[in-house]
Amino acid sequence: MFQLALALMVIGALNWLLVGLFQYDLVAALFGGTEAIISRIIYTIVGLAGIYGLYRLVAGEPVPEQRES
Repeated sequence: MFQLALALMVIGALNWLLVGLFQYDLVAALFGGTEAIISRIIYTIVGLAGIYGLYRLVAGEPVPEQRES
């Protein structure tokens, strides 16, 4: 669960980087604009992942370690 939330947070951060540097919203461009329902769903899911990540950070829960093969 944490890895999925982390991946979504990275996607959101990269999208904000594009917005900040180039005024280009990749999510909006791919899914029909900022008002499109699918774009709003994606923004909501990424936002929820951010809240979950913040909760994990504040709660001090350890990040699961990767097992060596």
